[in-house]
Amino acid sequence: MEFTAHWLWNIILTLVVAPILYSIRENTAEIKRLDILLNKTREEMAKEYVTKQEVKDDMARVFDTLDKIEEKLDKLFEAK
Repeated sequence: MEFTAHWLWNIILTLVVAPILYSIRENTAEIKRLDILLNKTREEMAKEYVTKQEVKDDMARVFDTLDKIEEKLDKLFEAK
């Protein structure tokens, strides 16, 4: 069995190129996994936001309560 240029080329391909290709494949799989996780995170974040209508309704309730308190304070100071 002689070591020719053909054998040398096979050794180079096996020891150098094969690990590079393997790492590229692993990185591609990891990127795909991270992309899926990112999309799930985006979907979950949207659940936590309130709509403009909800904010308006809540603020209206707060102002109504403040108006009632103001009326009670006015009545209290008028009685004195």
